[in-house]
Amino acid sequence: MAGAGASHGPHLPRNRKENTIMTRTVVVTGAGSGIGRTIASTLATRGWQVVVTDIDADAAERSARGLPEIGGARHESARLDVRDPSDAAAVADDVADRLGLDAWVSNAGISFMQRFLEMPIERYDLTLDINLKGVFVCGQAAARAMVRTGVRGAIVNTASMAGKQGRVPFLADYVASKFGVVGLTQAMAFELAEHGIRVNSICPGYVATPMQDRELAWEAELRGTTPEEVRQLWIDDTPLGRLEQPEDVARVVAFLLGEDAAFVTGEALAINGGAFMD
Repeated sequence: MAGAGASHGPHLPRNRKENTIMTRTVVVTGAGSGIGRTIASTLATRGWQVVVTDIDADAAERSARGLPEIGGARHESARLDVRDPSDAAAVADDVADRLGLDAWVSNAGISFMQRFLEMPIERYDLTLDINLKGVFVCGQAAARAMVRTGVRGAIVNTASMAGKQGRVPFLADYVASKFGVVGLTQAMAFELAEHGIRVNSICPGYVATPMQDRELAWEAELRGTTPEEVRQLWIDDTPLGRLEQPEDVARVVAFLLGEDAAFVTGEALAINGGAFMD
């Protein structure tokens, strides 16, 4: 696992109990870019020690190096393929043993747009492998490490507005994966409650990220229109009248990981500006 900004000062002690400044440590997956990077940054500004993970090790390291170090926090990065149980267990156990694993954010995900009748089964398999299996694999690894070390921690899974409604064009595989995340979150919350581990999911709407830029182009092509017109459709579909920003998502993640949400578990919290209300 690569330490971020190693030239800025001493590393954290190997044994968390020796650390005179108690820091809370969180692992964020898919944090090399987009929403994940903003979640990592927001948590770091609020005093969390962040382990940035991504399947792209260089992107993870770049994200970690850009995080502010507050209250003795020393951020790190690691390559993580969320589909691989051995990868997830290695990261979770290493962090738990050296730093203490207080929280885990399963954010890694992909999207692909195609009409249902034309969607290749290979794309369906890949989407569910990363978006749903990845949440299961990482949640299991994180929870096992927390239980083993006696930590009453918190887990947040990134679902989507598309995890609450099927009225989403050209994203049947994505909808299936995110509905699965919402259900898996409830199952995890129910079983892990006895260990004092809270599990919640977030359901963002139209978030302005590089992934959204790709989706705008895909949807425009499928609709026979322009990305600008699709963007306006999304804005018009949002009662608060703007596209969502990654910071809108990250602040809710910070809430769910914090003490203010100490009695919240099993929820799928909508963050979509009113685009879908349930």
